This record gives sequence, structure tokens and C-alpha cells, in this order.
Amino acid sequence: MRIALVTDYYLPTLGGVQTAVRALAEALTTAGHEVTVFCPQDARSEDAGVVALPVSPFFRPDGYPFAWSPRRLRTVLRRAFRSRGIDVVHTHSEMFAALAGIRAADDLGIPVVHTMHGRIDVYTRNVLPLPAVTTALLAFLHGRQVDAGGITVSADTPYTRTASARRMWRVMLAQARASAHVVVPSEHFARKLVDRGVRTPVTVLSNGLEPTVLDAVGPATQRTLASDEPLRLLWVGRLSPEKRADVLVRAARAFPAGVTVDVYGDGVGRGAVTRAAAGTSVTLHGGVPHDEVLTAMRHAHVLVSSSLDFDNQPMVMLEAVATGLPVLYCDPDLAEVVPAEGGFPTPTPDAAGIVATVRRLRADPDLVSRASAAMVAGRDRVEQQTDRMTAVYRAALSAGTAEPLRPDGRPGAGS
Repeated sequence: MRIALVTDYYLPTLGGVQTAVRALAEALTTAGHEVTVFCPQDARSEDAGVVALPVSPFFRPDGYPFAWSPRRLRTVLRRAFRSRGIDVVHTHSEMFAALAGIRAADDLGIPVVHTMHGRIDVYTRNVLPLPAVTTALLAFLHGRQVDAGGITVSADTPYTRTASARRMWRVMLAQARASAHVVVPSEHFARKLVDRGVRTPVTVLSNGLEPTVLDAVGPATQRTLASDEPLRLLWVGRLSPEKRADVLVRAARAFPAGVTVDVYGDGVGRGAVTRAAAGTSVTLHGGVPHDEVLTAMRHAHVLVSSSLDFDNQPMVMLEAVATGLPVLYCDPDLAEVVPAEGGFPTPTPDAAGIVATVRRLRADPDLVSRASAAMVAGRDRVEQQTDRMTAVYRAALSAGTAEPLRPDGRPGAGS
């Protein structure tokens, strides 16, 4: 098949969606498909497999290029889809590149598959200025590209309590309705989507790592922690409020002796995190090449995931599994990402919960070794499931008549 992957995320940056798109593109290409990635970039990419989309000269949310304008994007994508003979368009975001991908695909009669990578209601609340205003503007602009008519979101759950959250849930539901098939990497997010009214076929399909990353990681190795050795904690991701790196920094002030923390990533929250980290055991490395992150993983004892009620299936957690690195996590929903006995859920999702878990690991180093062994044993679960993704594409090509599947291949959520 000839497949277009369309995303609003700038691929060279460090982030879960970027990693997922790169991994999928490589796996599909290796399987013999023709893949083109479309994403916003400041300059035209030298990679023949990537098409740079027009960007705004002024607006850079979270410091990244912003795909704009809808008319220009639609024109560029329609021309590219036609000239490249695209069979399936696979969108990976809910902003204007993806929306233009939907419109261009509709112009040409090409089916659209959409992956819901995360909760844009949480992202907009934490990243955009004046979310009560900016979410209304975004919902209006989104509605001009993808119809949300008839979609209602009630305030009967904690995550739809505010008007801003309900606006963004209508955006997600509208985009799902405009697609032939929806892919979600986790059961917990799929349940929320179906509960809110998604009736497009939904397939729960785990993200996976591309072969080159698995080769770069090398064999998974079991971690050991000697009683006189520092416990090395690692945090990787976008320094943005919804990722809650600040919670880890606050926790670090109460860590016992013999604990170090290395933070990799950049974003709008870096200044605040830098100020909070002063005088702690936290070292901020900023945005670095992916290879450096993998090297840091090989030398760490535990990866910390501090986000709560936001992440769907963090790619960095899959990389941790691939390296044999245990994960300390605050969000109980993320337990499904970690092999059994491979992680440490905090008793509470706050700084105190992280401190209590770290103190337990520092007092009993064997916990790290046992959890690492479980991660090593579960490495095969992070490989790309290319055959199942291409089955989704074929279902979309046949008007979405195939029954949606769970990760184990049994019928799953959707209708």
C-alpha cells in the first residue's frame, strides 16, 4: 500500500508521538509499503520520505513549528496525495495538519485512519494560554474543518467537568467520526472514547519500537543495585505542565541520600523546572538526540513517569521495557503498559507518593533487580505489530466493515 502518515508534531523533537510516527514509518517501509510522512518543519527535510508542511511564522506552541494555514495545508496535501497515489491516510494529531489531511483525503475519496495518541483536553489546559478562551477558538477552527454537529459531551465525569474539557472532547469525537477507523494504544483510553460516544470502529493496538531502535538498544539487560551504589533515576519527555516533571523535582528534595535524578527533554516548562531543581539531586540535560536518551536508559536503574490522567501509552515506557529498565509511575492507568512485576506504582500520585516509593527501593535494592528481570522477560511486547496495523488499513479500505480488535486479537470496543 501507499500510506500517508500526517502529524502536527515536528519529528526531530523529543516526544512520544514523534517516536511513534517514526517507528511506524520504518516498520511499514521494512514490510514493503510506500510510506510518506507529512509534518510541520521550519525548512524542507532532506529525507525523501518526509514532506515538510507550511508553518506559521509567528505561532509556536510549546516551542514547536505550527502547521498553518488550513487552506495551504489542504492544497499541499491534496496535491501530494494525488501525485503519490496514496491509498490510506493515517492521521496522528487533532490539529491543522491532520485536519487538512482529512479534508484532502475526503476530496480524493481516500479512507482515513486516526490514532488517538493522548488527551488534548489535558494538553490544552496545561499548555495554551487562557485555555477558557483558546480552547473555544480551537474548537471553532476545528469545527470549520471537521463537522461536530450533533455531538454532545455531558459533564458527568471528572474529565469532562469543565466547559474547556468538553470542547476538546467534542473535537476528539468529531475527528473520530470523520475517520473510517480509530486506533488507540491503550484499553483505558479506548474505554473513555467509547463511553463518550465514539461509534467508529476502534482497534486497541499497542505502539511499538522500530527495528533500528531495538538494534540500538541491544539486548535487554537486568539491572542490579548494590547497597553502596547510587540509585539512578531517569525522567524523559516534554517539559510541559501536563507531564508533571515538577512533581518529581519536589519529591527529589525529600529523597534519601544516595539517589540521583537525570531529566532529559525540553519545552515550555523548562524554566520553571530549572528553578525548582536548584539545590536538588536533579540534573537537567535539555533536549538531546535520541541515541543519548537510549544510552542514559542503559545506565539508569529506574525510569520515572510522573504524568497523571494524560498519557495514553508513553513511548519512553516502551523503550524502558526494551532496555530492561523498571518504571516508577504515578498514573494507575499506565499499569497496562508495564509487564507484570516490572514497575512500581506510587501509593499516591503526588510528590509524597514518589518519595515513599523511592525510599522503599533505596531500602531494598533487590526490588530493582526483580522488576528489571520482569522487564527483560517482557521485551517482545514492544515490537511493532505491523501486520495488525495493515489489517486496520485494509478494513478502512473496505469501508470499515472489519470487526475491531483487542491487543490479543479478540473483538474489542467499538461498533
